[in-house]
Amino acid sequence: MADESRRTFVKKIGAASALAAGSFVNWNPRAMGANDKVVLGLIGGRNQGKGDALRSIAMGAEIKTFCDIDQEILDKVNPEFEKAQGKAPGTTKDFQRLLDDKDIDGVIIATPDHWHARIGILACQAGKDIYIEKPLTQTIHDGQLVRDAVRKYKRIAQVGTQRRSAPYYQGAIEYLKTGKLGKICEINTWECQLRPTIGNPPDSDPPATVDYDVWLGPAPKRPFNVNRFHYNWRFFWDYGNSELGNQGVHMLDVAMWGIQTMRGGIENSLPTRVSGNSGIYWLKDAKEVPDTQVLTYDFGDFMLTWELRSFAKRHPVYGFRDGIVFVGSEATLVVAESGWTVYFEDGSAEVNEPAKVENESGLHEKNFLDCVRSRQTPNADVELGRLSTTICHLGNVCTRLRRDVSFDPKTETFGHDKEANAYLAREHRHPYATPKV
Repeated sequence: MADESRRTFVKKIGAASALAAGSFVNWNPRAMGANDKVVLGLIGGRNQGKGDALRSIAMGAEIKTFCDIDQEILDKVNPEFEKAQGKAPGTTKDFQRLLDDKDIDGVIIATPDHWHARIGILACQAGKDIYIEKPLTQTIHDGQLVRDAVRKYKRIAQVGTQRRSAPYYQGAIEYLKTGKLGKICEINTWECQLRPTIGNPPDSDPPATVDYDVWLGPAPKRPFNVNRFHYNWRFFWDYGNSELGNQGVHMLDVAMWGIQTMRGGIENSLPTRVSGNSGIYWLKDAKEVPDTQVLTYDFGDFMLTWELRSFAKRHPVYGFRDGIVFVGSEATLVVAESGWTVYFEDGSAEVNEPAKVENESGLHEKNFLDCVRSRQTPNADVELGRLSTTICHLGNVCTRLRRDVSFDPKTETFGHDKEANAYLAREHRHPYATPKV
């Protein structure tokens, strides 16, 4: 079924447009002109969601309603939206109110990861377009369901891997297409950072401003702990996807973009084997996810590597805190947030395109808004974001099993490996099951 959906997607928009933007999608709620204001709702506004919303406002959208489970966040952040757009959005703790509002064209979903699938599918069923933060979901199966919902209900879905909309990343991929790198045998991705300790605080009562049981939602019932709440939730398997899904998905998405270019489309862009080692080698605090990691993805005719250092950012890989490198037989393409450069065998650098970060903030949100109006496929369409998220899931399964895993890209399963297949989906707490599509 997953393979059939990918073939349908490729036939629908073509391999080239699958890498950028493309085909027409039917519009549902109301006709829009090219200059009409897009009305959005925001679900989750403490951190990334606030930035997504402010950039959307700067690009011409209106935030009509702001939903967050924490009243403190509603009270603190909403004045920023009022200042940015000249009027205060309505506020609510119930995201269903946004989905029931016929005036809202789309929703920004910036909740913790464990809520993404449920809200994303319900939003599509309510006729809303979605800008959904990375990583798309917590499991491979949920990612397939969100993709299927987007297609079934003919919605626009932009995943928050914003490098797809940055011109210098697009330029790097265009250079990759020239073939000047020769035969690419290795692609490297990495993140070098310094994560401070989160400590080991005891369980406590939840803040009075939060319905903690609703915050848990699909996740298992547990006592409240400050470490499992705002931001730090991403260091626990119940709610997040480790640093692979948090930071790594950005670099791995660019690597996948390159792989999809090398292979002429999104088909055959998943690996067949994942190997590696991961561990908590630095701070012995409450977190469950690795602070140090090296993974290798085998694609048959080349390999992709991922390296995480959460304990040091001094003298990082290739001199950059994070990045992507395509190593070819003729040249090496280094892509980082500062720009991209091609190095040849004689040590010369033929191309160097610097980033223009000050001019590129908001381009991903603008692309989403443009596609809401035009019904074209956005730069980080749901299937592209799903495949990049799947790469993260594969690495997490390898990490949690502490062994190599073999993967069948056609069925998107681990074959007869029952232990690994147990991670393809997860049981969600009643009544927060992932909706059927």
